Amino acid sequence: MSNTELAQQDVSESSRIRRAAVGFMGWAFPEVPLARVAVFRVLIYGFVIWDVLYLTNDVIPHGYAPELYDPTWIGRNLPFPEPSVLSATIMQWALIVFCLLAMANVLPRIAGWAVAVLFLAWMANSQGFSYVSHDHMALQVTTWVLPTVGAAGFFDRRGSQAAGWALRVTQVCTVLTYFGSVFSKIFTNGSLWAWPNSAVFTWAFMRRGSELVTWTLEYPALLKVAQWGLYLIEIFSVAVFWMKGKWQYAFICLFFLFHTATFFALGIHFLPTVVCWFAFFPLEKIPPFLKNVWGRVHGVSR
Repeated sequence: MSNTELAQQDVSESSRIRRAAVGFMGWAFPEVPLARVAVFRVLIYGFVIWDVLYLTNDVIPHGYAPELYDPTWIGRNLPFPEPSVLSATIMQWALIVFCLLAMANVLPRIAGWAVAVLFLAWMANSQGFSYVSHDHMALQVTTWVLPTVGAAGFFDRRGSQAAGWALRVTQVCTVLTYFGSVFSKIFTNGSLWAWPNSAVFTWAFMRRGSELVTWTLEYPALLKVAQWGLYLIEIFSVAVFWMKGKWQYAFICLFFLFHTATFFALGIHFLPTVVCWFAFFPLEKIPPFLKNVWGRVHGVSR
């Protein structure tokens, strides 16, 4: 091969690498309206308020038994306070205040970073008493990326790559909650096929199943088909990034239906992850829609 041919080959290879890098950057930093983040912030920070009041509301009671605290790696390596009623109460009220400020677009960076740190400390406490739930992973990461966007109004249609990056990180972490669980199932059970062929659903329905699903215990083959269905959905969860428009929304609705079914069947809701799925939706359309509805209602009332 001549020097000219080698040079052309190097140029071609360099061009392919450059195109791949540009393509990845365009995917990782899409330009989306700032209004999308403004609405998404209301959903996320509003959920955090509900979370600390009703879902992970065990942190204050933990203060009465600090000797039982066995922190996770984060709790051991970050300077978070030991469980106490006073510190937990302060954290709870501070989280509520900073969430409300961030939702209102008041000092969104400062309020957002405060929520990120406080919510991490809150969850480190909640998860430091023997039970660790993975449904908060995407939500936890989301609280750390939203403050990077800064100010964002409900009617701000300006494109922002910072907003696109924050939403993309949320999307990736949401999907990894499912796709990553596939590897957990494989490592725990020793093979690719062991989990879907096991009796996990049978055990779960026997232990905590509602009357809506206990009848399926008489049909073990049906339960195995259901396990394979869930397993395949988790494996192909990453396909959501190659889908567009209605196909993507329909695919996401499969996960909504799955979590609705598990709630009625087992009392398991997975809401911290479900709320993060809304990072895929064009939420910027909601404020104009509500404004138009308000205008019509107000006009009729006059």
